[in-house]
Order: sequence, then C-alpha cells, then structure tokens
Amino acid sequence: MKRSRVRRTRRRRSYIGRFFCYFYKNNSTVLHIVSQTANMSSPLAKPQIIAHLQKSLNYTVFDTKWIPCSAKFVCMGNFPRGTGVMQIYEVEHGDAQLIKEVEKPKPIKCGTFGATSLQQRHIATGDFEGNLNIWNLEMPEVPVYTVKAHKEIVNSIDAVGGLGIGDGAPEIVTGSRDGTVKVWDPRQKDSPVANMEPMEGETKRDCWTVAFGHAFNDQDRCVCAGYDNGDIKLFDLRNMSLRWETNIKNGVCCVEFDRKDISMNKLVATSLEGKFHVFDMRTQHPTKGFASVSEKANKSTIWQVRHLPQNRDIFMTAGGAGNLHLWKYEYPAQRSKKGSDNKDVGVAGSVSLLQTATLSTQPIASLDWSPDKQGLCVCSGFDQSVRVLIVTKLNVV
Repeated sequence: MKRSRVRRTRRRRSYIGRFFCYFYKNNSTVLHIVSQTANMSSPLAKPQIIAHLQKSLNYTVFDTKWIPCSAKFVCMGNFPRGTGVMQIYEVEHGDAQLIKEVEKPKPIKCGTFGATSLQQRHIATGDFEGNLNIWNLEMPEVPVYTVKAHKEIVNSIDAVGGLGIGDGAPEIVTGSRDGTVKVWDPRQKDSPVANMEPMEGETKRDCWTVAFGHAFNDQDRCVCAGYDNGDIKLFDLRNMSLRWETNIKNGVCCVEFDRKDISMNKLVATSLEGKFHVFDMRTQHPTKGFASVSEKANKSTIWQVRHLPQNRDIFMTAGGAGNLHLWKYEYPAQRSKKGSDNKDVGVAGSVSLLQTATLSTQPIASLDWSPDKQGLCVCSGFDQSVRVLIVTKLNVV
C-alpha cells in the first residue's frame, strides 16, 4: 500500500517539481548546504548562489524569461548576421534542452509575459525596429498581435493585468530611444492607450527602462520610466499626469517596483555608475518627493534589478562585471514623520548584502526569477551564455 501511494504522488509532480527532485538528489554541493545546521555564524548559513547549469549560445542574448507554470525559459537576442532569434529551453535531467528556435527579421531586445493569461502564456517583445509583437510560443512563426510602436529601438518592456497579477485591463508599456513611453492594450489595434512624450521644445532623452506599478484596483495604475540622463519619471495613468520626477545624476539602467499589484511600496532604480537607489513610495512630500537610500554595489554598471516574487523585500542586482548581488531591505521603525512644514515626509530604511557571486567576465544583462519555485532563476550575459541558478535559504533570511 505504501509503495502504491508513493507512485501516485510521483505521477502528480509538476515538470518543475521533477527538476528539483533530480537536482537535490544528484547535486552533492546543494545537499551539503541544505544539511547544514542553522548556525548563523557559519558562512553556509547565508543564502548561496549556485550555478546549476550553463549553456553557451551562438548569438547575443538580450533578455531571458521563465515561461510561467513550467520548467522552460525563453531567450531573445540577435544573430551575428543581424536577424532576431527566440529559443525555448526546458530544464530536464540536469541540462537545458533546446526544444524550439525561431528566427525573426529584426533583433529582439526585450520581452514580457505580464499581459497574458496563464492558459495562453503569450510573450510580448520589442525589437530593434521599434515593433511590438505578441507571440504564441506554441506557434511562434507569425505574431498574434503586431504594431509599429516606436520610430526607434524598443529598449524596455513591461506588462500587467495578466497572469493573475494586478487588477484592471491587460496592458503593455514600452520605452524607446525615440524618447517616448507608450502604453498598449492588446485588445486595441494600432494606437496606444497612453503616450508620454517630451513637450515641444524639450530635449528628447533615450528611455532605457520602464515598469508598471500601483495596479491594486481597476482604476489606479502607474508607469515609472528611467532615462539616459538620470531622470526618473512617475506617470499616473488614472489622472494622465506626471506624478513625480527626480534625477539620480547617472543613466538609469533599470527600474522595478517590489510588487505591481499593491499600493506603491518601494521602487529600486539602478544606474551606470554601479549605484542603486531604493525609494520608499508610501509617503510623497509635496517638495521633497520620496525618501530613498542608495548603495554602491560595485564600480561597474548595474544592468538589472529583480525582486523575489515570494518576498518583496529581497532583490537581486546584476552587474557589468559579471556579478550578482543579493540584497535585503530593512524597514525603519517609523516609515514617515512630520517635516518642518508640518507635512508628512518619508523615512528610508537600510539595505544589507546577503550574498554575492561572480559568474562571468562579461556583463550579466538579464535576470528573471521563476514565479513558481522560490530561489530558481535564469540569467544571461554578453559572454553569449545563459545560466540557471539556485539561490538557497531564502525562506530563513
């Protein structure tokens, strides 16, 4: 009877569950780490960043994303001959098996699953020609939605309203070298539902990064954009207005809210100079804006920041020196206080480094946590490699 129950349980495991069972059974390093006692004085008591597998590719990878509810990920980039490519890999038996490859006319810069349902799992991509396309990865030869979104390259893309994350309509935001930030509804053809562009006479700035946030009901939603001159702009889509702006004195490589589907809590912005800033978004002062704390991670560019889906106070940054840094944000005892003008002003917390790892001599350009399994992530670098990583002990930090 016991044996039959065990067999039934094994048959019910998900693909990603089988991967983890294999991994923990066969990787002695992880078994050694997991078996350590919780002695906080030991280095092994800290989270460990372990490179489980590495795959060398024959093209430049610009972005990688986990396919939700699967042990698969998709890589996007460009071949040396100037065409675009999407590859789908499945993690199985300790290796990443290529299961599909499609070549596209233009290099693909960025992608997101955020505006699709869990059943469809369509990916939206931006390319070097300024096109926004949505692909069914089961039949990726022809896009299910396409629009000429920008006059120049789409540098960054984000989405909300799909995957059960965030209230309201499914929407996609794109940021481009042409200086504009546009919001798209896949149900509406050809024209954006919002267009944030420089005023007449203003200098056009290269928009490097965009992110959705504040999507906690059907009416509210914000977009944050970062630019090459250090500008950070927060657009309120409900009121169609610029809610806040600041400048961090260096190009903004990546911005991300700790969660999209809650009232704004924290925002992390990374920069060219190796520094990142954490803004407390709960209290906005009329003149001082949002309180923030900054940290110098290293001397090179911080290309990416990604918050752990299972814990919004833990995030990972990816650096230009081929390194990863795992951080934890600590809240202050009091998140706001009365200023000299008797108005509420925010109080910033502190950031502590949990772990660091160097994977390559080339920049790590993309990073994505698995939404399904805590500690599982995928990253890619300009060394034309993609890596699947395991981060341990995240549930005890």
